[in-house]
Amino acid sequence: MMEERLLRPNQRVQKTERNDETDEDLNNTKTTSLITWRAFKQEVKIIGYIAGPMIPVVSSQFILQVVSIMMVGHLGELSLSSSTLGLSLSSVTGFSFLMGLASGLETLCGQAYGAQQYQKLGTLTYTAIFSLMLVSLPLSLIWIYMEKILVFIGQDPLISHEAGKFTIWLIPSLFGFAILQPLVRYYQMQSLILPMLLSSCFSLVLHVPLCWVLVFKSKLHNHGAALAISISVWENVIILWLYMRYSSSCAKTRAPISMELFKAIGEFFRFAVPSAIMICLEWWSFELMILMSGLLPNPQLETSVLSICLNTISTLYCIPYGIGAAASTRISNELGAGNPDAARVSVVVTMSIAVLETTLVSTTLFACHHVYGYTFSNEKEVVDYVTFMAPLLCLSVILDSIQGVLSGIARGCGLQHVGAYINLGAFYLCGIPIAAALSFWAKLGGKGLWIGIQFGSFVQTILLCIITCRVNWEQQANNARRRLSNEQVFANNGLI
Repeated sequence: MMEERLLRPNQRVQKTERNDETDEDLNNTKTTSLITWRAFKQEVKIIGYIAGPMIPVVSSQFILQVVSIMMVGHLGELSLSSSTLGLSLSSVTGFSFLMGLASGLETLCGQAYGAQQYQKLGTLTYTAIFSLMLVSLPLSLIWIYMEKILVFIGQDPLISHEAGKFTIWLIPSLFGFAILQPLVRYYQMQSLILPMLLSSCFSLVLHVPLCWVLVFKSKLHNHGAALAISISVWENVIILWLYMRYSSSCAKTRAPISMELFKAIGEFFRFAVPSAIMICLEWWSFELMILMSGLLPNPQLETSVLSICLNTISTLYCIPYGIGAAASTRISNELGAGNPDAARVSVVVTMSIAVLETTLVSTTLFACHHVYGYTFSNEKEVVDYVTFMAPLLCLSVILDSIQGVLSGIARGCGLQHVGAYINLGAFYLCGIPIAAALSFWAKLGGKGLWIGIQFGSFVQTILLCIITCRVNWEQQANNARRRLSNEQVFANNGLI
């Protein structure tokens, strides 16, 4: 397989380095530099092979929602506002949480695959699917009563009624998402990216006409958009499941469904819960910022501009998230295989790519900041405000690119619990209080909210950098070996 041909050379490079050092003592620094550069270039190829397709895979899930909202927008203001509110709340209360829980597999499955414990990878995937389906049950109850919840917190009754119906039509997608996210990690940790890419693209292509028919040609109207999302998610699930069950590429990791999946539930949640907290704390802080903007003197303008900024960085975040997924895959694989030096090389390569990517993207965004606002609105007031916010938006892109990759590194190492503490302190002890003070006390409005949240992102990035620099890679490899052999992991978690 192409994935194996890509992975094996890196391992041969590592072995060559060790053998050359033991046999010849390599006192020549020029030769050592050449071998290091060769390993660096090889790792760049592997990271690029994984990250390149992962970016459209992640983007396609986001675009499904964008396409649906674009079509609903032609039905009228009530349909647009209620659908946007329903989709936003479903992301906060459901999709983000399931995505975070599934991220725990990036440590467990990645290290199992690196250690060639292929059957354990399959069993852990089944465990995650079963666990996330159970979690989806109480989440679906929240969605069923979403209308009453919105009315209780003071939202407009008519909008709340429509938003509540929209989330009910989204419930099938919640259970599909509970299966899809573990399957994505199953393929990702084996570097089987092509099946995910083809499946995501196929579902997205079908989603456009499907959504058009359900929104405009049926009597479902905006609820048809929710049903279209649910159908597209389940299309993706069915394709990936069939590929896993019948493709020869998955033969090694195709474990039988047995009672073993119940034994791994505790181990799964030990990594899944911190992963979910780590992701949700950051996600929810930005949603809280949008809610706070509604309390400002000109809420319509402030909310519109901040929503444009948030949608921009959310779209661009697909790039560093793809690179971070590649970092998580490579680092967990190498730690599971007992190659701490290779894991260290992966960190250097992915951070180098992140710096290059964020330089290009932020520079391009800043160069277009005078006309960028027109892609969202023709209102001069909105466009001028977006232009004014552009430098802060570019800074957000830089911070998100770096922390997105650093978060992937933390997941590959199994340090999600550390990331959860960092996000809690960075956003809820620093970012949000500063945002509230600048916005309401210093009278900076939406700009103050954005500055405060970005200060939290800055603190998060600095702390993740410090943690990454202090990782003891040899100890991390030992922890992975003990975890895979069901021994007790050292309490220091592999930090110096």
